[in-house]
Amino acid sequence: MGREPYETHPYDVLVIGAGGAGLRAAIEAAARGARTAVICKSLLGKAHTVMAEGGAAAALGNVWPEDTWAVHFRDTMRGGKLINNWRMVELFAKEAPERVLELEEWGAVFDRTPDGLISQRDFGGHRYGRLAHVGDRTGLEIIRTLQYKMISMHVDVFMECTVTHLLTDAGRIAGACGYRRDSGGWLVFPTKAVVLATGGFGKVWRYTSMSWESTGDGIGLALEAGADLIDMEMVQFHPTGMVWPPGARGILVTEGVRGDGGVLRNAEGRRFMFQYIPEFFRAETAASEEEADRWYTDKRSNRRPPELLPRDEVTRAIYREVKTGRGSPHGGVYLDIATRRPPEFITRRLPSMHHQFLELAGIDITKDAMEVYPTCHYSMGGVRVNADTAAATVPGLFAAGEIAGGLHGANRLGGNSLTDLLVFGRRAGMHAAEYVSTIRTNPNASRDQIDDAAAALLAPFSAPGDESPFDVQTGLQDVMQEHVGIFREEAGMRTALERIAALRQRLSRVRVSGTRQYNPGWHATRDLHSMLTVAEVVTRSALERKETRGGHSRTDYLKTDAALGRVNIVAAQRHGTIELAVEPIPQIPDELKRIVEEHT
Repeated sequence: MGREPYETHPYDVLVIGAGGAGLRAAIEAAARGARTAVICKSLLGKAHTVMAEGGAAAALGNVWPEDTWAVHFRDTMRGGKLINNWRMVELFAKEAPERVLELEEWGAVFDRTPDGLISQRDFGGHRYGRLAHVGDRTGLEIIRTLQYKMISMHVDVFMECTVTHLLTDAGRIAGACGYRRDSGGWLVFPTKAVVLATGGFGKVWRYTSMSWESTGDGIGLALEAGADLIDMEMVQFHPTGMVWPPGARGILVTEGVRGDGGVLRNAEGRRFMFQYIPEFFRAETAASEEEADRWYTDKRSNRRPPELLPRDEVTRAIYREVKTGRGSPHGGVYLDIATRRPPEFITRRLPSMHHQFLELAGIDITKDAMEVYPTCHYSMGGVRVNADTAAATVPGLFAAGEIAGGLHGANRLGGNSLTDLLVFGRRAGMHAAEYVSTIRTNPNASRDQIDDAAAALLAPFSAPGDESPFDVQTGLQDVMQEHVGIFREEAGMRTALERIAALRQRLSRVRVSGTRQYNPGWHATRDLHSMLTVAEVVTRSALERKETRGGHSRTDYLKTDAALGRVNIVAAQRHGTIELAVEPIPQIPDELKRIVEEHT
């Protein structure tokens, strides 16, 4: 068999992923003189960032002047259950306001306060309302702004291309290779630096808010190149996804609904979140919901509504309500804003949600409650990076956005993702360009690496079997939903590992037919390699953490373990085998420790 012909496109910095983190990295790298390109699996503008609806968290102090970076730092550390990389959180909280204002300078049109400042709304886990927003379409506005900025800088974009391998030379990044999804043509990108901005891996679960691209490609690429992963057991199930109709199950219902006054009710009509607040039972409260609400949201003590507790806590509460028989007819609970806010408020503040439920479920949320249930939404874990430079443990490899671990610890606060991609997308692009400027001898990947990668990609066309990639994918999603979902326990996770291994064997027997042009079976087969790797790493990491903490909830270890709170689970691939290590978290400096421990 002859060698696969390929196109060659050399660059200084190659950014894989065109969401907010990838675009911001490309803008920064190009601004610093690096010849830069962006590769995206789908079309430009289709990135998952557009699904981020509620806002970007930053301590601007426009609505609450008391808000500061230190309060944002404390909220993020506490929300992450103290296993966050404290340096990442410090940089993030300090730089978030500047990044949001920078977006405004580039043309982003945020909602305004009566005084003309950027408006900021409440979100779960934040002491103050600090989410800069554009109705419930904030991610879309951020992508629009960043795209126009990047295009003006003449960054090259390769759309509908999938990167399958990172190339290395003597342990450092030397390039990447992949294929065009429309034609099947083979591509090679010689480069000195790669920025991974491929997002999350929610499609590994049956019900997710993520789109079809989110199959964990970046995790597979990073592991194969020799990079470390961190906190992979920490997967966030957003409390509110649609449950009906079946075709819409898992689609996100923004936290902005609760931030703007929506409340959660069970089948009895009871606002049940109060019952999951121990503080509530110690207070002298009347039986009525109105009086309980007044007590809990007393602005003098700045208590947030119970629906705005951190996402992991709200998710567990909803799960328990449904599990104990107080769920809605379709297996969820009710999210009610219709009785809390006037119709014109809802349509102005939540236009996308109003349209989404009207079109998909035939429900007018200005009149009726929504049915919701937790949906796989975000991965706190990912590639281990240096806090200041966003550099991975492989020279020349950088990561930013959801693909990078460390910032969010055990649980991400809503709104922190959009400022994460701005802060660390910029840092990844900046330091990738600086790294490139230090390289005196260009790295050079061997032709054998390229040929081996091409052979692996084309192998399913001649595989000795008749397995369907879609059957294997469905089997994997069912396994992860059942055994490595909202709640986990050892026996179920061991069963999951056995079934993942069996599915990997089935993948070797997947045979695809047809040509390389627009072949969905071939694309799905490629995605499965990353998905199975993600599933194994998440499950093995979850087995290693024998406690409940943040997004990781175990029925056999219900309590949070103080000792385990000072460690991270680190994964790496050595000689084709995934190995885990338990590492202590670096000591937080005294001045930051005092901020975290300050009583509020």
